[in-house]
Parts: sequence; C-alpha cells; structure tokens
Amino acid sequence: MTTTVIILAAGQGKRMRSDLPKVLHSLAGRPLLAHVVDSADRLKPREIRVVHGHGGERVQKAFAGRALAWFAQNDQKGTGHAVRLALPDVPAGDIALILCGDVPLVQVETLRKLVAKAKAGKVAVLTAELADPSGYGRIVRGAKGAITAIVEHKDASTAQRAIREINTGLLACQAGRLAKMVARLKANNAQGEYYLTDVIGLAVRDGLSVVGVSAESEDEVLGINDKAQLADAERIFRRRQTRELMEQGVTFVDPERVDIHGTLTCGRDVVIYPNVLFEGDVRLGDGVLIEPFSRIRNANLGAGTVIHTHCVIEAGEIGADCEIGPYARMRPGVTLKGDVKLGNFVEIKKSVIGLHSKVNHLTYIGDAEIGEQVNVGAGTITCNYDGANKHKTVIGDGAFIGSGVELVAPVEIGAGATIGAGSTITKDTPPGELTLSRSKQATIPGWKRPVKK
Repeated sequence: MTTTVIILAAGQGKRMRSDLPKVLHSLAGRPLLAHVVDSADRLKPREIRVVHGHGGERVQKAFAGRALAWFAQNDQKGTGHAVRLALPDVPAGDIALILCGDVPLVQVETLRKLVAKAKAGKVAVLTAELADPSGYGRIVRGAKGAITAIVEHKDASTAQRAIREINTGLLACQAGRLAKMVARLKANNAQGEYYLTDVIGLAVRDGLSVVGVSAESEDEVLGINDKAQLADAERIFRRRQTRELMEQGVTFVDPERVDIHGTLTCGRDVVIYPNVLFEGDVRLGDGVLIEPFSRIRNANLGAGTVIHTHCVIEAGEIGADCEIGPYARMRPGVTLKGDVKLGNFVEIKKSVIGLHSKVNHLTYIGDAEIGEQVNVGAGTITCNYDGANKHKTVIGDGAFIGSGVELVAPVEIGAGATIGAGSTITKDTPPGELTLSRSKQATIPGWKRPVKK
C-alpha cells in the first residue's frame, strides 16, 4: 500500500512579522519546509504534494529542484479546505499522510507509526501531552478511552480546555475514505473555516476506528508560529545533532554553542570548541581540533589538522596535519596537500599548496600553484588580477619568498629559488638562484617634514 504525502504550507505566518513566507524561515540553515520534505522523502512515498498560499511563487522557487506537486490555496478557508484541494487524483487505496510545513521536528519513525496504523484500516492522529496546551485543539476521548473528537481551542468548553492531550495537525488515513469525509466538512465554527480536525467526528459517526499515536516528546511536535518558537526549534535541533555526534565520540566543549547548518561527519577524537559554525557538507578526520569563533563550509579536513580561532574556511580540501590561523581565510578552490601552515591574516583562494609549505602571516595568495617545502614570507602578494583577467603564479619546490614581495602574474619562481624581501617580480626567475628587485636606497640631507600651520 503506497503513501501520498500532503504538506500544508499555505499559512501566512503573521506572528513571524516578516515578508518572508513562514515555511521559508530558516531552521539550521534550511527552510522549515525543507525539513518536512526531507522527512517525507524518507518514507519513499508515491508523491509529495504541497499546498501553498501566501508567497506561493517564492516557496515554489525555493524548491525548484525537488520533485514536488504544488496546489494553490488562494482563499484561506482552513486545513480541511487545503486537504480537499490536494486530494483529487490520489489513488483511493493510497495512505494519505497529512503533514504541516511549520512542524519540522517530527521524527521519521513517528511518521512510520502513523502510516502503519492507517494501513491497518484506522484513522491515525498524532497526539502529544503538553504542560500548557493553550491554543491547540484538544483530543476528546470517550468512556473507554477511544478518540471521539478533536475540539479547537476557540471552540472548546472550560472542561475541554483542561485536557492536556493535543492534536498536532498530523494524521494518516486511507485516501478514498479521507476524500469522502473532507467533502462533508462544514465551516460552522468560530473561525468560519473547514477544520481538518472535524474529520475525526465524521470518522466516529461512520464507525471507523480512530487511534492516537503519541509523540515521543513535546519537542517533536513544536509548531513554528513566531520567532521565539523558531529559536526554540533551533535549540532542539542543535541538541539532536550534537548528541548524535557525541555518541560517536566527538568532544564538544559546549554543545549548546555550536551550529551545524548541513552535514558534519567526524572521525575519532575530534574536539570542537564553542561558537563554531559548520555549513554545507563538512568532514573532519581523526584528531581534528577546531578552536572558537570559526566558520567552516563545504570542506574536508585531514587527520590531525588544527583550525585556530577566528578562521573562515569557505570551501576546500585540507590534508593531514595542517595548521590554519588564527584569523585566516580560505576562499573556494583551495587544496592544502598536508602539513601546511597558513598563519594569521592570510587569505588564499583557488590555489594548491604542496606538502610541508608555509604561508605564515599577512599574505594574499590567489590563483597560485605552490610546491613542497616552500616558505612564503610575511606581506607577500600574488598580483593575479589585471583588471580584466586572472593569471597564475607558480612557485617551485623548496623556494623561499622573502617578506613584502609582490609576484606579478603570470610568473614562475624556479625550484629552490630565493626572492629577496621587498622585491616586485614581473618575470620568471631561475631555479636555485637569488633574485631581487629593489630601487637604490637614498638619504636626502637636511630634508624637513611638512608641519601643519
């Protein structure tokens, strides 16, 4: 029996106080809706259908690369109306799983339980026990504990508002049955909307079995309606990520102060200090140490590498036993072969640096190929851009570049060459020789510095 997933994502999210559609607000660096779609994908459904409304074009554009079917809810007439729009042409024998685009933390195993109950011929509702259920629809049960109705908070009596078991908005049901019940919904409530929750009362009257599937925790069913709840979700998601990594042996000095906006894969004995941001796909080899206040994106770090404080690594392949920073920046297109040192205030982009080479401080390296055992002195610049085109600098193995050198590309420094400090090199230099370019030093006797009047 196949599953069709319907995600309700049409809400405007007025309490977010933002022009951005609610489901596009970022959780761990990705839209809320992306987390829901990912969970749905893991169920391997026949199709994922998304009901959009406010900012629908922006929402669709954000998911242009995903295999999703889109349904517009131009008039906001409630969740029941949204499901009615998305159900046509869903095979009657499919299980329709209804998810919410602003409930991003529900676990896949919980969704599988819902689907399993629906495959057994039941109407399955995800419920949770909340310490403060205010604002949520309440689960009403009969004398024998069976679910008989879901009553929205605004329509609930005083006794019903005392119920702590709430409806999360997620349910699963055979699509043919659900379509018939949704068609019978009426908008006779305080909001004048078609509530999907009224399906439960219809199911009971039709003699169908309605069962609840309890969420593992209150965290799992948190709905995002404002920025405070978004921050709460961020904290919960972070704890999940760091706990999983700590179970694999990673040491977080303070797991509450690390952000993982993507995928982080770690080897053994990795140590990560506070206030580090990982983005995209990051892989850390055995024994990697990341010091505070660094940002690392789409990079592979070899075993034993140390990233000192306040570094920015935007992308790159970093070999084993490298040392970077503090205050270094790696832009895209960089490969460090191994045992490479990038010191403080070094910027490098689109370059390869060979084994055991050093670029220690206050230096810019761009569009360069640097060999093994090379020393690049402080204040060196590869002048790679002529205002229209980028040009390459090649430095051979064992070369020594003095401080304050300008290498005007295209240029090649021979293996074992030495470049004297303060030189501007515009032509290729021979291997094994000292090359320098300096104007003659002169002293002007009796010269006086100008003085302000």
